[in-house]
Amino acid sequence: MAMSCKDGKQAAANLDNGKYVRYTPEQVEALERLYHDCPKPSSIRRQQFIRECSILSNIEPKQIKVWFQNRRCREKQRKEASRLQAVNRKLTAMNKLLMEENDRLQKQVSHLVYENGYFRQHTQNTTLPTKDTSCESVVTSGQHHLTPQHPPRDASPAGLLSIAEETLTEFLSKATGTAIEWVQMPGMKPGPDSIGIIAISHGCTGVAARACGLVGLEPTRVAEILKDRPSWFRDCRAVDVLNVLPTANGGTIELLYMQLYAPTTLAPARDFWLLRYTSGLEDGSLVICERSLKNTQNGPSMPPVQHFVRAEMLPSGYLIRPCEGGGSIIHIVDHLDLEPWSVPEVLRPLYESSTALAQKTTMAALRQLRQIAQEVSQSNVANWGRRPAALRALSQRLSRGFNEALNGFTDEGWSMMGNDGMDDVTILVNTSPEKLMGLNLSFNNGFPAVSNAVLCAKASMLLQNVPPAILLRFLREHRSEWADNSIDAYSAAAIKVGPCSLPGTRVGSFGGQVILPLAHTVEHEEFLEVIKLEGVGSSPEDPIMPRDMFLLQLCSGMDENAVGTCAELIFAPIDASFADDAPLLPSGFRIIPLDSPKVSYEFIYIDILFPTFFRAFLLTQFLMMQEASSPNRTLDLASALEIGPAGNKSSTDYSSNSGSTRSVMTIAFEFAFESHMQEHVASMARQYVRSIISSVQRVALALSPSNLGSHAGLRTPLGTPEAQTLARWICQSYRCYLGVDLLKTGSEGGESVLKTLWHNSDAIMCCSLKALPVFTFANQAGLDMLETTLVALQDITLEKIFDDHGRKTLCSEFPQIMQQGFACLQGGICLSSMGRPVSYERAVAWKVLNEEENAHCICFMFVNWSFV
Repeated sequence: MAMSCKDGKQAAANLDNGKYVRYTPEQVEALERLYHDCPKPSSIRRQQFIRECSILSNIEPKQIKVWFQNRRCREKQRKEASRLQAVNRKLTAMNKLLMEENDRLQKQVSHLVYENGYFRQHTQNTTLPTKDTSCESVVTSGQHHLTPQHPPRDASPAGLLSIAEETLTEFLSKATGTAIEWVQMPGMKPGPDSIGIIAISHGCTGVAARACGLVGLEPTRVAEILKDRPSWFRDCRAVDVLNVLPTANGGTIELLYMQLYAPTTLAPARDFWLLRYTSGLEDGSLVICERSLKNTQNGPSMPPVQHFVRAEMLPSGYLIRPCEGGGSIIHIVDHLDLEPWSVPEVLRPLYESSTALAQKTTMAALRQLRQIAQEVSQSNVANWGRRPAALRALSQRLSRGFNEALNGFTDEGWSMMGNDGMDDVTILVNTSPEKLMGLNLSFNNGFPAVSNAVLCAKASMLLQNVPPAILLRFLREHRSEWADNSIDAYSAAAIKVGPCSLPGTRVGSFGGQVILPLAHTVEHEEFLEVIKLEGVGSSPEDPIMPRDMFLLQLCSGMDENAVGTCAELIFAPIDASFADDAPLLPSGFRIIPLDSPKVSYEFIYIDILFPTFFRAFLLTQFLMMQEASSPNRTLDLASALEIGPAGNKSSTDYSSNSGSTRSVMTIAFEFAFESHMQEHVASMARQYVRSIISSVQRVALALSPSNLGSHAGLRTPLGTPEAQTLARWICQSYRCYLGVDLLKTGSEGGESVLKTLWHNSDAIMCCSLKALPVFTFANQAGLDMLETTLVALQDITLEKIFDDHGRKTLCSEFPQIMQQGFACLQGGICLSSMGRPVSYERAVAWKVLNEEENAHCICFMFVNWSFV
């Protein structure tokens, strides 16, 4: 007892003298162990530490609390310092990359100035020489197609090494020099947070794209990923290594045969016979370069393959340089001649577009590297936004399965059925065991779907003046407008019963869909989600079908800001107990732009013959497109919603300023069935795909302003005065109940009020006065907070966005809102439509009155909101 008293007095004296305790190494070690187990202990937990650890018995609980506070502060500072060091390394590497790019551009300018002077000098002569190769510019020195055809090359090891070294030289001249005139890709701005520096070719044979970027992976890992092209290039069917030859400098020469899928039903697939050379440079960089093998003798060769067109790869590849502090600097060059002569003329822009090549191939490689680097760096972080390898493999399987169905290669068991006199829909059938393995699905009610064959119905169509991103979003958000639930679930049970049970086209017969997000890529250009179709088979004629169906769905290309992107919506039915290795029968849509849009959508009109939901959908898309299509112009919502003879702008005026934008849509749907039902299933599939084509054409007509000119006199302006009137009612009611103005605007005009309300940074949204209130309107901030659009907004109920505490608060305050007219709610947490938590500082709810002083709706404003 005396010793304990003495120790306590000594500890008190230490605290009184300097208010600082010097811990022994043993005490620090004990505290560190405790901190590792519990970094933020409560008061009771700290007292328990002292009782259980005798070495800490002479230290006051208050001092232990201070130690833990200091320890947490040091940990936070260490993490912040580490983050800043990583950012500094990234900025340093990016600065180095930009300086190198600047030097390369200066050299290119010098060469172009020289070329310009040379041609100017020769054009002054009255007689041009028939042929003058005395001044061949470096700009075209790497383009061997300008020189006469080489005699056959020796395909012996020595001959292949000669070709490999020549390929390396030409590739490096493209990657870091001026062998091709590169121009910055439209819409791609280089910077520390961008995907990289993207350039496309100008004035060279074939199409070429170039990219430079930073990734947090070591060079050897980068090389391993890039060489496995089928894992990241969705259009790559297979890469077969036919031979491997080591070289004296430690490199390898590989002879490859590569096949690419055809993106549409209107063109054949491509294949390549390649040489790939992997070697190291003196500065520690790794190089992987490739080119097509042509005119070789005394060696292996790949004869032409049925259903494929042999395309040519000019010297291309990857330069991977180690970066100080870890990571790599990547230079990518893709240079192809895709033989555009072999496709219909309308598709040739797709095969002659270096922008499409950059989006599909070059940028896909960088995105794959960035995605894997993020997964490695955040391996211990639980975040739905991450995309683990398992989910990435699912999206790969969906995309690959869709490509397989679309191409229908005979070596995979596909054979074509005869048509019914019309060639708009192609029917393929597959009965191979490999395709059917594991396709006996069972739904969540236990009813098995037996099948021993797979049928694919596919078609392609040309679309005019319809932005692919907008059309894709409509198909995704409004499935009931084009899909038949019984067929969309592949009608397995109904088809098994017999022909009389084959479902008709009951479009929109399911109760609704719920989108459940699974994952998305780093730059949000691709989403993987589960679609829950509610109320399927609820009608009396479908007693054996489950009430809910589930689809695994892949969405990409929903951002219209991205140049030349391909929009895809691919889905496959899954069981409620979905396993990673479950069989998939993908179906869906692919929309490929053939040229880029050239105009902004300033005025859009919609024919009154189309349903009302089209108007709301188009209003949403108009608001979303303005910034992308005309970034230097302030959004003039008033001009879009203006009515009256003076305000209307005819569609002919619009058309005069518009450039025709074309895209090709490809549709492919797969069905599992019993072989004896083949004719019935084929008839059903044709009818279904034709009904989808009809629906898409109807939607495309509504989304295309240029197609509305033929309905002169029947059009009505997009957005009636109701939108402006509602905005005025919202502001007037707010001023009436709270005594202050909602918006800081000097004009009382409906156009100005609606425009200011739309751009307000606080989330403002209205809900109906029904027993189950649903949202009817929201400004841009409200749509962003709920992660939805104006159309899908109407499917969200008020109670869905609040947590339990918020719902209780709302129930208690709702009578006050109806009686007093308003209520102020404390800050809290609500949920977006995607299930993400959103915090807000405070919320205000008020009753919106119409002209007759009657309650029209309830308006909510969430102040200073942010995603948690």
